[in-house]
Parts: sequence; C-alpha cells; structure tokens
Amino acid sequence: MAGNRCLFGRCRRIAQEMTQRQLSDWLPTTRKEMELRGWEQADVILFSGDAYVDHPSFGVAVIGRILEANGLRVAIIPQPSWHGDYRDFKRLGRPRLWFGIAPGAMDSMVNKYTAARRLRSEDAYSPDGRHDMRPEYPTIVYSKILRELYPDVPIVLGGIEASLRRLMHYDYWQEKYLPSILIPSKADLIIYGMGEKPVTELSSRLMSLIHSCDETLSYDELGQSCIGRRAFEKAVMGGEAIPQTVAACNQLSLEMQQDSIVLHSFDEALRDPKKCAENFRFIEEESNKMQAQRLIQQTGRQFVVVHPPYPPLTTEELDRSFDLPYTRLPHPKYKGKTIRAYEMIKFSVNLHRGCFGGCAFCTISAHQGKFIASRSKESILREVKQITQMEDFQGYISDLGGPSANMYCMAGKNRKACSVCKRPSCLHPQICPNLHADHRPLLDVYRAVDALPEVKKSCIGSGVRYDLLLHDYKDETLNRSAQEYTHELITKHVSGRLKVAPEHTSARVLDIMRKPPFKQFEQFKGIFDAICRKENLRQQIIPYFISSHPGCHTADMAQLAVLTKDMDFQLEQVQDFTPTPMTVATETWATGYHPYTLEPVFSARSSQDKQRQRMFFFWYKPEERQRIMAELRRMGRMDLAERLFGRKQHK
Repeated sequence: MAGNRCLFGRCRRIAQEMTQRQLSDWLPTTRKEMELRGWEQADVILFSGDAYVDHPSFGVAVIGRILEANGLRVAIIPQPSWHGDYRDFKRLGRPRLWFGIAPGAMDSMVNKYTAARRLRSEDAYSPDGRHDMRPEYPTIVYSKILRELYPDVPIVLGGIEASLRRLMHYDYWQEKYLPSILIPSKADLIIYGMGEKPVTELSSRLMSLIHSCDETLSYDELGQSCIGRRAFEKAVMGGEAIPQTVAACNQLSLEMQQDSIVLHSFDEALRDPKKCAENFRFIEEESNKMQAQRLIQQTGRQFVVVHPPYPPLTTEELDRSFDLPYTRLPHPKYKGKTIRAYEMIKFSVNLHRGCFGGCAFCTISAHQGKFIASRSKESILREVKQITQMEDFQGYISDLGGPSANMYCMAGKNRKACSVCKRPSCLHPQICPNLHADHRPLLDVYRAVDALPEVKKSCIGSGVRYDLLLHDYKDETLNRSAQEYTHELITKHVSGRLKVAPEHTSARVLDIMRKPPFKQFEQFKGIFDAICRKENLRQQIIPYFISSHPGCHTADMAQLAVLTKDMDFQLEQVQDFTPTPMTVATETWATGYHPYTLEPVFSARSSQDKQRQRMFFFWYKPEERQRIMAELRRMGRMDLAERLFGRKQHK
C-alpha cells in the first residue's frame, strides 16, 4: 500500500506541474493543438514508438525541438495505432517536407522480449507500462502504412532501430540475416546516430527547395506546398550527399565506387558467413573513425550507400541541443499515468555523448561514436537548476552521467593521431597512450552541482570504468586526478550502491568482450571496501555480469560462480547475452567467426546451453543446486562443487 501511495503521489505532482503549463508548451500531437498555434499544416510529422516525453533523454523530443529551433513547424504522433483504419496516421494529414519515424529510445525487440524470447510484462516507455502500445519493428510497420497512405511523401527513418540496421544485420528474433532496414520499410532515407546535424541539413535543403518555387511568397502564403519524393531525392542525392545518412540507389557512379569501401553483397555474405564477418570489421571501423569512408553494399538490384558521419558535436553545439525549451515533462495526455522510463531519468543529467570503451556487446559507439562530445559546466548547471525547481524534487540528483560515467571531456592528446586511428576501443587491449584521461573537469562539475543550495546530494548512477581509475599513467597529474576522483566518487556520490561492469571472470572471455582483466575489478573492490571502512560508510558495489557471450563455455560460468562467491557476492545484476544488431559480439555469435581474426569462436546457441550457463549466476538458490550439481558432474568438476556447496553435503 505504501508503494501505491508513493506512486499516486508522484502522478499527482506531475499532474500539478502539467497544469501550470500551457498545452502549447509541448510540440503539437493533435489537430486541435496545431490550431492553438495557428497552423494549418506541419512541415515535419514525427511518429514515435515511445510515449511523448518532452525531455532531452528522448530522441523524438530532441529532433522535434532541433527542427523547431530551425524555424520549422513540427508535430509528433506518439504510439499510433497500427490496426484498423490507420486514423492516427491520417490525423494531421500531409507534412510540407517529410514524415519522420523515431521508433523509440530502446530497440523495439529488446524492449518487447527477453534474451529467452519471452514477452516482457511491461514497456517502460509506455503509459502505465502497457506492452501493447507498439508493434514489433515499428520502423517497418509505420513506414509501410505511411507509404500506403501517402505514396509521394518522403519518409525518413531515425533512432536506434534504424541506425543499427542501416546495413545487412543478424536478427536474433527471426534467426536470420536481414538487409538494410531501408529496403523492407520502403523509406527514402536513414539518418543514423545522433541526428541533430543531418536532420538540420536535410530540412534546410528541402525548405530552400520549396521557397525556390516562388521566392516572393511568405511562409504562410506557401499554403499546402509539399515536397514530393522525386524532388526529395534530387535535394538529398543530387550534388553533395548529406553526411550521416543512408540511401538506396539503382546504380553507382564510377567516382562513388572509387571513393568507397564496397562490401560483399548481401547475397554473397548470406552464402558465406566468413564474408559476413569480414564485412563487419569495415562497418565497425568506419563507424569509429574521424575521417571515415563511404560504405556500399549491393542488396538485390539496389545499392545501399552509407555516407560517413559528421564530426562529433562541439561543446557549443551540444549545449544548444540540451538548452532547447524542453518542458521536461510527459505530454498532458498522460495525466494520471506513469511512464517508468521517465521516472528513472527525471532527476538525472546527461553530461556527454559517446564512449571509447568499444565493448564487444555494446551498441553505443555504433550509434553515438567513440569520440566524446561533452557539455559545458554552465549548460549542465542550467539543467540542474531546472530540476531543482520541479515540484517533487527532494534535493537528490539521481545521476550525473553518460554512456560511461567517467569519460567526460576526455580525448586524445594528439588529435592528428586520433584522426587516422581506426581502433574500435581506446581501452582495449591496452589503454591508448595518447588518451588524456583527466578526471579534473568531471570533479569540477560534481563540485559545482553539489555547491547549489537546493542540492543535498548528487549520485552517479551510470557505470564507472574502473580501468581508467587504476591505470598507471605516465603523466602524474592524471594519476592524482584518478585517485582523487575515486575517493570523491565513493565518499560523496554513491547512493548506497555503485554500479560497475566486470562482465566476466575468464581472461579469454574478457578479451573477446574487450574488457579489462578481472583482477582489476578485484583491485577496485579492495579500494572501495577500504574507503568505506575508513569513512564508516555502509555501501555496496554492484557488479554486472553476462552469460553465454561468444567464447564463454559452461565451465567458465562455473568458475565465475566460485570466484564471485569467494568475494561474498550473490549476483543480482546479470544478463544472458542477447545478440543485437551491429555489435562485434553478435557477428561472432551469428557467423561463428571473430570479424577481426576470422578464427572460429564457440557460442552457446541453444536455449538449453544458454540456460546451463545462466543458472550458475544463482548457485545460492536452493532450486538451482540439483541442476548445477548434475552439470558439474557431467564436466568432471566436482572440485568446484565443493567450493560452491561444501564437501560434506556432496561426497
């Protein structure tokens, strides 16, 4: 009952904040809301698979606000019904420029299904957790409906789902390779990665095209002018291509072929898993280069063309994106409902984008890139001050973080060396000597936030890279800043539990994962425990682990159980490896070969093999003991049984 009262209280406070604002403070979602702004037609209509939360953590809100800041009229239709007469898709009519599809802040299939392919009980990005508010693969479903209803209106795909499926990819849920999502969706363009720059350039070109039809007309006098698909193709493909976009064409110019990396075709890679693995090495390397090359893959009679990305946003550009007039609230249509994903990030602040860790199973660098784009301290403080004015703020910032908590403002000392580097990770197999891993700018942000009178405590909820803290740098100032950060993190910014991600204990598996040796986690835990004892702090370190990752055998999981038991852990934060598009781990799992060596790698593929690995996480549960014992007998590792359960019970 106490939990329900707390939940109802939060809903009531959010509703009070909504009523203090006008409906026009949000981007319009209905014809009535467009009329409140005096609009007859929108320039861009965005379809979202998530509920509409006007917050910089939600991609559709960011793109909507960016376009608005560039003078465009933008509307959002969140979670349209894809059944029946498609009335939600007809609600606002045709846009002047294009339809955009932003399927959600999380991959739709990961959102809907567990690693065991079981339907999840709730959707954190839907009101009250409803799991029936979005289809599987909403990018394809929404796009096909729009193409049927508006055959001549351009459709642009964006977000995680399209970004990570921009080329041939393995689909775990269908258990097969699929072509670029551009092909089955029948869309015109993909904007991949963080979309502020390409979406601005695209809309600028299209608005120029409309105004060029009659330069004497004002914006409103242009009336129902619409860009058709032919004009769209001319604006996008004619002349210089827009960076960070993907398009399909029927033929290639000789110049385009000479300046590009031509991958094995879809059909060739489908026949030969090694060719698929070879392709992926180029895909990952070009995603993580400052000066990337164009990628081309023939798919049937078409050629999918991936244009190189823009450089990372500058601090000024990133500040502009975060400083846009977000309400930071769910749309009033959700009054009285709870959107759990919003509740999780409501009092958190994102400090930077990008991650140079290059973990084999992670998609962050494929979407955001490995080069860090950081906000200014001033922009961060402006957002924190906004949070402190919220109705139910109690003085606690839940997270000052990013994709990795402690990469803020880090970059290469020699930028020329970075410009020619194609390593997917700056931390593996060793920390790059060119990396300037200075923690002082981050400490400066922490201290500035904590100095605000309304802030009682700021916590770090994002994962910390302890290898950055333990490394012995040649520059002594970097060593001192890492030590100072470690102490301040543990003594001032832990809300009781600190998240870290060793992921495994096996040296072989960790190498495939591109993670540091497990002994570094043991070293960091020793430092954590020592500081907590000295400062009389009752805090826990919470490690994350993965089972069934490529290269992992059941014996490795048994060893993991023993080592973590010896450290007094009963594991909670665990995950069975889920193959997701555009990771080196997925390509290894799907093809059986590591893309960088083309050597065979074992993977647990069947549900039985995956369950045999996963059960070792829970050796301490009585219901798992019998199955674990049977597996240890089968492997001839009763020595591990004795270490897990004791000698007397299992003679």
